Amino acid sequence: MEVNEDSSSVILPDGELGTTTPSLRFSKTCLKNVFSVILLFIYLLLMAVAVFLVYQTISDFREKLKHPVMSVTYKEVSLYDAPGIAFYPGKARLLSCKHHYYDHIPPLINPGQPGDIECTTQRINYTDPFTNQTMKYALVVQGPRDVKKRELVFLQFHLNETDQDFSAIDYLLFSSFQEFVSSPEKAKFMKDCESSYSSWKFSGGFRTWVKMSLVKTKEEDGTETVEFKQETSVVNYIDQRTKPRSDQLFFVVFEWKDPFIQTVQDIITANPWNMIALLCGIFLALFKAADFAKLSVKWMIKIRRRHLKRTRQVTNHIS
Repeated sequence: MEVNEDSSSVILPDGELGTTTPSLRFSKTCLKNVFSVILLFIYLLLMAVAVFLVYQTISDFREKLKHPVMSVTYKEVSLYDAPGIAFYPGKARLLSCKHHYYDHIPPLINPGQPGDIECTTQRINYTDPFTNQTMKYALVVQGPRDVKKRELVFLQFHLNETDQDFSAIDYLLFSSFQEFVSSPEKAKFMKDCESSYSSWKFSGGFRTWVKMSLVKTKEEDGTETVEFKQETSVVNYIDQRTKPRSDQLFFVVFEWKDPFIQTVQDIITANPWNMIALLCGIFLALFKAADFAKLSVKWMIKIRRRHLKRTRQVTNHIS
């Protein structure tokens, strides 16, 4: 009988160990399940971020297609294509026209008197493109070319007595004097130029210095338009002629501002290949996250089944 009591006292600790081991296993399984749920929520959050990135990428691409960015480039040249300068002198008369270099204009000799006309000029009459009724007279002069040598064209006009309160001469710039010379229909050419380009004025009694710059604009359909930008400075002419006169003298200088031709065009910054690569990466991340979430759920179900199986085994053993 004593031996039986000793054996029963030895069995009790084993029974206590048997009941402690399943609880430890349950705590580890619970931690694993919690960790798996946290990972699942993290990957669901990443999937939501990826979906938002897809939407944002497509929206940005569509917005960039609607609003192209203006691109400005500069091309340096040593010689320009000589522009055409069309003057509308009215009753004024061209007295002299000369080409000078390096911004140097020699002193005037006999101002108000006819001088040398060393420029290439052509006279033309055409109907006003806006009214198609009145005739217009234009004096077309070849402009400067050599920008490296600072070539300039200096012109002097003379106007006799006038009944107007203000005196000025209109002029128009167009891109190529050679195109005008080689055009078979010069009148139509001038009408198109007047319809396309802006006109300016210079006043009598002053020397107007015009510095030109050329801007080319490329349209969406591939056509190219040319526009002149000008910077003008006006200096008062001091009339030193001996006899007082009521006539007007006009002085004007044309020169290139710099050797750079400005080209303006609209470009689309949205690159479809970059967008496709980004979307592929996002979708790949989505599929990977979905696979991981699927495996995580399967693993959680497996762990849960294993835990239930062990619980039933322990219950059966105890019973």
